[in-house]
Amino acid sequence: MDATSSDAVAVREAAQRAAAAAPAVRAAGGPAIDAALRAAAGLLRERSSELLEVNAADVTAAEAAGMASGLLDRLRLTPERLADIAHQLEVLADTPEPEVQRFVRALPTGERVFERRVPVGVIGAVFEARPNVTVDVASQVLKARSAAVLRTGSAALGSARALVERVLGPALEGAGVPAAAVQLVPTPGHAGAEALVGLPDLVPLVVVRGSGEVTRKLSALGAAAGTRVLAHADGGGVLYLDASADPALVERLVTEGTDRLGVCNRLNLLLIDRPGYDRLWPVAERALSARSITPSLPPHEHALGHEWALDSGAEAHVTVAAVDGPVDAARTAARETSGLAATVCAADEDAATAFIDAYTGTGVFWNATTRLLDGYKLLGLPETGINVDHTPGPRGPVTYPDLSLRQFVVLPADRG
Repeated sequence: MDATSSDAVAVREAAQRAAAAAPAVRAAGGPAIDAALRAAAGLLRERSSELLEVNAADVTAAEAAGMASGLLDRLRLTPERLADIAHQLEVLADTPEPEVQRFVRALPTGERVFERRVPVGVIGAVFEARPNVTVDVASQVLKARSAAVLRTGSAALGSARALVERVLGPALEGAGVPAAAVQLVPTPGHAGAEALVGLPDLVPLVVVRGSGEVTRKLSALGAAAGTRVLAHADGGGVLYLDASADPALVERLVTEGTDRLGVCNRLNLLLIDRPGYDRLWPVAERALSARSITPSLPPHEHALGHEWALDSGAEAHVTVAAVDGPVDAARTAARETSGLAATVCAADEDAATAFIDAYTGTGVFWNATTRLLDGYKLLGLPETGINVDHTPGPRGPVTYPDLSLRQFVVLPADRG
């Protein structure tokens, strides 16, 4: 994009402020960052009424603009959700950090080799209109000793600004860390996101979340510019019902997988073993009906892995298809979806093992819902996103230990 446009200028200025603050973030050390996170948790509780008021205005405007119910659910803050965000900040602050430096080996010549974790400096993030992600990402980046430049969806801009200016900024300043360490891109629209992935000199790493089409475009633009992009482009959980599945467990997994329809790890594609179809489908159908969810049955007029969470106004759907056993189910799940997560529901251990061995996605579960594929639920840490790359690097929920650089240090034999 034009580097002189107002969006590009605003993003570059935000990145420059973050870069100027980054050395102080690194120098502050763990105790100061953890103190800031605890202070932010306190401010979330103290200022909950004003934060909810700002968010209510965002939700009202989004409703007037015709935002679908699933996306509104992502946008909306509640007292309970604010309490959860505050609790997660405290958990993160209390989490012991991995060693900054670890011994690797001694060379034949006597020198000692160490591996060290080094902060990136400035990390960017592009994410959907979800106010909680503002805090999730900023806290992870700060815990990794870097500064953050955040760009959220326009519908959540008011809420995000309130969280940055009334919670994160004051908490950082109170702990002796520059408030400028967390920057919010002030301009709505895709131009700001495109500008952010085009600044490798200032923001070498950007976490990108959102709809598949937009995220893939940003990933391509980042790659062309030389920016490392950790992309969460597509989601959609898969549930495979093996012929050996227990009906009570089928009902529970379908119910648990559809508690929220606007999230990426919800039940999206239901695969049923042909020998068990007539026995298990009525159970699953009743569970879907209880959630007011419409099954999309064959023949399908859409791709088998169509992500309903991103289909505005049609979120209350689940695609259903028959498969020939666990290996066919696992391969279908990997081929037709992003490879985010899949569950095998089976009493037969051999069938479950065959599915697990054949599935190549980021998370695979036996008799447990794909809703567990979440940084906090799996790892006890908020996440910046879920990376579904099929190449080496951080995969699955990305948390702060993934947001550092690896550096090798060679010291004399009598040092270190």
